[in-house]
Amino acid sequence: MRAALAAWLVLSLLGGTGAGDMCGDPPAAPSYSAPAPQLSPEERLSPHMPESLRCDACHAIAFQIEEQLRKAEGKVGKKALKESDYLEVLERSCSQDWESYGVLELDGEKRLSGPGLQRQQPLSVLVSGGPWPSRLSKLCHGYVGEQGEAHIYGAHRRGPAALRQLLCHGDKGPCAGRKDHPDPPKAPQNEL
Repeated sequence: MRAALAAWLVLSLLGGTGAGDMCGDPPAAPSYSAPAPQLSPEERLSPHMPESLRCDACHAIAFQIEEQLRKAEGKVGKKALKESDYLEVLERSCSQDWESYGVLELDGEKRLSGPGLQRQQPLSVLVSGGPWPSRLSKLCHGYVGEQGEAHIYGAHRRGPAALRQLLCHGDKGPCAGRKDHPDPPKAPQNEL
């Protein structure tokens, strides 16, 4: 043991800073960088969701509504909810904090990212908080008001694709006619 300690001491004194390299230290890990998306004044300051992000926002809203309604139905054995129950769930869905959503840049295009949206590239900077949560909440309340709670709940009962079709892909939906934003993966369904 003393011999090993003495050898280590001699090597560290004689070798200086280069001794570590001779002892087989692993090479330094490559460094990566990802710039934060450059947001326009509209994207930073407007209280409204920018047009270019509305399709992604709609998919995020549809996902959150679907998740909340699915959880509520799970508590009553997958039966249809009473009107008062689904009204409460829709209000809660739209009034949540939305903090898990933000904007990132992918191949020069800004995209909304968060639960229910397609995964983006592994190395990217997500700008969250700020105006994004209130924009999502406002849009969600707008969709519920425009479509009506009963209509939204009926679409939910037909399945996640029907809800996304109603909110996002209809004639006047934010994704109407767009093929560059495919549907996000379906939420997992628990089968009994």
